Amino acid sequence: MGTITLEGLEFFSYHGYYDEEQKIGNKYSVDIVVTADFAEAAERDRLSATVNYEHLYQITKAVMQQPARLLEHIAHSIIQGIRQQYPTLDAVEVSVSKFNPPIGGVCHRARITLQG
Repeated sequence: MGTITLEGLEFFSYHGYYDEEQKIGNKYSVDIVVTADFAEAAERDRLSATVNYEHLYQITKAVMQQPARLLEHIAHSIIQGIRQQYPTLDAVEVSVSKFNPPIGGVCHRARITLQG
């Protein structure tokens, strides 16, 4: 059993609860952790026996291009995309961070994490 992690994927996207956020856009960060049995990949040195980092990025990029109201929805959509491509994974964890959220005060970022 092992994990593959992609940290700090950055996107400029048009998400947000408020209509203005979806017009102006903002910077987002996504972290992904997938858990699976990587023994075959480790022994045989074959990409086909593991999770391709590029595929994880492409799934995430496609979701980030579609405006959404909630960070939870974004993370859920990324998890669904990963599960569709890699149905045998033991676990998928996705964190989505929104920089400088409009909360009426200083906040570097708001972050949610979902597992699926």
